[in-house]
Amino acid sequence: MNAKDLREKTDVELEKELLTLREDQFKLRIQKATGQLGQTHLLRENQRNIARVKTVLREKVGQQS
Repeated sequence: MNAKDLREKTDVELEKELLTLREDQFKLRIQKATGQLGQTHLLRENQRNIARVKTVLREKVGQQS
């Protein structure tokens, strides 16, 4: 997921993407807690993707002001 791709999306699409990423984050945390998560790098990757989406959302709000 690139910030460039995210900037092309609308605010509504970004909100949906953020919701999906947070749901995935929850699932990954549950898998980690139960010992079923074999690919631990997915947690960090997901966290960074959430940060990217939030950053782009803030940029868009700042441009509208």
